[in-house]
Amino acid sequence: MSDWDFTGLKATYVNCTLKKSPEPSHTQGLVDASAAIMREHGVTVDEIRFVDHDVATGVYPDMREHGWESDAWPDLYPGILESQILVVAGPIWLGDNSSITKRFIERIYSLSGQLNEKGQYLFYGRVAGCLITGNEDGIKHCAQNVLYSLQHVGYTIPPNADAGWIGEAGPGPSYLDPGSGGPENDFTNRNTTFMTWNLMHLARMLHEAGGVPAYGNQRSAWNEGNHFGWHNPEYR
Repeated sequence: MSDWDFTGLKATYVNCTLKKSPEPSHTQGLVDASAAIMREHGVTVDEIRFVDHDVATGVYPDMREHGWESDAWPDLYPGILESQILVVAGPIWLGDNSSITKRFIERIYSLSGQLNEKGQYLFYGRVAGCLITGNEDGIKHCAQNVLYSLQHVGYTIPPNADAGWIGEAGPGPSYLDPGSGGPENDFTNRNTTFMTWNLMHLARMLHEAGGVPAYGNQRSAWNEGNHFGWHNPEYR
């Protein structure tokens, strides 16, 4: 099992439930299942229940510079930047991601203009996945929105990087409700396990490789005139 020791990697799970602590969160149940695998194999895991923090709305790194009296985001994002793995977890409402999930994605986007030490976008070299819960349809819709957004800012998305559970269409039990069948659902458990392992595998591969190779993707170099072989059609 030494090959499956991921000591040295860090993961951050962001639970985008609408429920403040200590109210039970069904999404937290799926987070717990995935995070337990990571902890068992040496990954340091941090968890953030986003709604518990006074995070302002906006797309700048510190919204206090844009009229907000308070903003917890500047205190939260350094831990996310220290993590090789990000898992965004949230519920489905009206067939879509929760407002808290959307706010988190917007605040991640607020850092998208920053560069790493190689001149690449800031989130290069990190991997991401997502977990979705609810009692109405929409897992794939919600997942594609989250994963597209995260790859757009620079995260690498491994295969099978999403998992989720929904009950029957319409009002019904949620993931942790007695008799829901959620924690016993083989499809959900398989996808959650695959997502978790693929995140660890790819995070370690990127970490050991020193991240994504820094050629052809450095915004700093492009701005300085190095266009990596791109030929302007006007001059052909």
